[in-house]
Amino acid sequence: MKTKLIVFTLFTAVAAACGTLTSVTTIKSQDSFVLGNNQHGPFSVKLKNISNKDVAVHHEPIDGGRHSFEIVTPGQTVNLKVEKNTALIIANQSTKQVDVKLLLVGDTGLSMGYKNN
Repeated sequence: MKTKLIVFTLFTAVAAACGTLTSVTTIKSQDSFVLGNNQHGPFSVKLKNISNKDVAVHHEPIDGGRHSFEIVTPGQTVNLKVEKNTALIIANQSTKQVDVKLLLVGDTGLSMGYKNN
């Protein structure tokens, strides 16, 4: 019985850490959506810009720095791989709100929030 409990607990922990998450996320004008600004494992994101304004994305390791800058145009889909302990920043630099569709695979124990640009 103990063995079954340990195996079930391990399976549950692995499933939670390696899951999927889908979202349509709205980002206000001059704001950014910050995904994963905490300690976590690697994850990937399929991001589709479903708005009529560009969005900018980049990576920010939690110990400092920025890299992998990219502009996602209206209707464009990009596949992004994010390293462990690195935040994905999705920035709306326009004067209108934007919406992005996200499909996240990997570690889903990520912090999520907004910040002003």
